[in-house]
Amino acid sequence: MQMQPRGDRRVVVVAANTTIHTMPRLSCFPLLLLFLLVLLLTPTTTCSAAAHSTRAANATSTSAGAAASAAAMPKQQQQHKAKAKAPALIVFGDSIVDPGNNNDINTIIKANFPPYGDDFLNHRPTGRFCNGRIPTDFIASRLGLKDLLPAYLSPQLDKQDLLTGVSFASGGTGFDPLTPQLASVISLPDQLNMFHEYLDKVRAAGGDAKASEILSRGVFAICAGSDDVANTYFTMRARSNYDHASYARLLVHHASSFVEDLVRAGARRVAVIGIPPIGCVPSQRTMSGGLERSCSEGHNEIAVAYNTGLEKELAALRGKYPGTMLVFMDIYGFLYDMMMHPRRYGFTESTRGCCGTGLLEVSVLCNGITSAVCDDVGDYLFWDSYHPTEKAYKVLADFVFDNYVKLII
Repeated sequence: MQMQPRGDRRVVVVAANTTIHTMPRLSCFPLLLLFLLVLLLTPTTTCSAAAHSTRAANATSTSAGAAASAAAMPKQQQQHKAKAKAPALIVFGDSIVDPGNNNDINTIIKANFPPYGDDFLNHRPTGRFCNGRIPTDFIASRLGLKDLLPAYLSPQLDKQDLLTGVSFASGGTGFDPLTPQLASVISLPDQLNMFHEYLDKVRAAGGDAKASEILSRGVFAICAGSDDVANTYFTMRARSNYDHASYARLLVHHASSFVEDLVRAGARRVAVIGIPPIGCVPSQRTMSGGLERSCSEGHNEIAVAYNTGLEKELAALRGKYPGTMLVFMDIYGFLYDMMMHPRRYGFTESTRGCCGTGLLEVSVLCNGITSAVCDDVGDYLFWDSYHPTEKAYKVLADFVFDNYVKLII
């Protein structure tokens, strides 16, 4: 791919015995995080500590139900196995689908501390960038596999987890090779290497037949691209010699190459989720939306161009690999409607996160020391300034399952 000069640039501002491939050390912090670290000196005051205690004491029935299900997990896993719609769910991507792979690697992109996990089992942070469950947990449940999709690098990973699927996702990663380097997280090529290790473990635990069944009938999902646009391109300006269109093409090239590598590894049912309207998430509104905190047109322009280009590339790959199911999951319009008309979906706030001021806090800046949380998380579309709440993820996961996952199971 040939790089195009930008010319007159107008920037509108998702384990034990596991080999972890060498991660690049953090060469520089994203400018956003450097700027926001100053905010750690000043506690936010969106809600009082008393309000937070009250909300924690009156946790949602969802959390209570999840805690109850955890107590009966072995029995439930047996029930799931009997009615499973696919043998396994295998996930690659970024913080939207990362259940904790970043916990023990050398990066500041983490979520294994309060208030993350505020509405999870026993109010426990796991590394999920959310107050509770994330989309892949809901998808795994609807597939009849298990209630929670674990991180591949989790020390608690057991045989049953291996045989029913894992997530290799790493928060902060992307398709652009620069993105994981800048954030010091697990690149998509390294996630694919971990997948090959995973297959060896499946063969050891369940035999060649089980590995073959997962490859032929398992659901493979890929979710990445948002961090490329928000962090590498706009915040870091690390691709300043690309205009919006050429950067979208760069992402399409790397995304389609990853899909093809996965198909060559044996995957036959692959779903790729598109980039959402990233310019409308709270942090990007704050940084790039002007005084009125409007959606950033530049971010969304790249997202739309990427989605259009990748959909065409997947169509070409379907012709190249007959018998392989490749589905593009377009969530852009659905999420945009949720953001613009939150009350239609049971929310009242879609421009701020529940954590802290809701304007900029994410990852280390959304913490239990300087960031109180909102009184009623159920009113909020976003948990922090970048990631949706469990309630919003449930709505999104149902949309994705009903409109796309059903096509490949």
